[in-house]
Amino acid sequence: MGIGRFIKGFGYAFSGIVRCICEERNMRIHTVAVFYVLLFAPFFHFSAVEWAVLFLTMALVLAAECVNTALERLCDRVGKEFSPLIKAAKDIAAGAVLICAVAAVCVAVCLFWRPEIFPEIAAWFSERPLSILALALSVVCLFLYCFLGIPVPHRREDKH
Repeated sequence: MGIGRFIKGFGYAFSGIVRCICEERNMRIHTVAVFYVLLFAPFFHFSAVEWAVLFLTMALVLAAECVNTALERLCDRVGKEFSPLIKAAKDIAAGAVLICAVAAVCVAVCLFWRPEIFPEIAAWFSERPLSILALALSVVCLFLYCFLGIPVPHRREDKH
């Protein structure tokens, strides 16, 4: 396998991630959660192991959503008529994402529920009024990103 094909593989993978973000509301919701986790994590002074758990958890949820989306696309390609087996496959894949998301919330509670740090965060924001405005603006923008999506021009189907 040549280096060119190897590099092309990364391009295809990146294209798949972008496509999932553009086409799947739940993936956008997951990316917003990752954004805020990474925004607030520095306040908590995590150890290397805690950072590793955080990164693995975020990757697991995002990867599960990508696999779920791929399976949905494949099932939709197989047939448009109702099939109990196709429904079961889609439901099981969605269930896998739910398991990962619930586990991520549990990890977040374990790592972020430190009430003694909350005043430090509040003080940081109160000393920087523009950061409060930026945070509020980010909430609005990311809400729109989640629920309105990303306008992308129609594209022809990929051929690998």
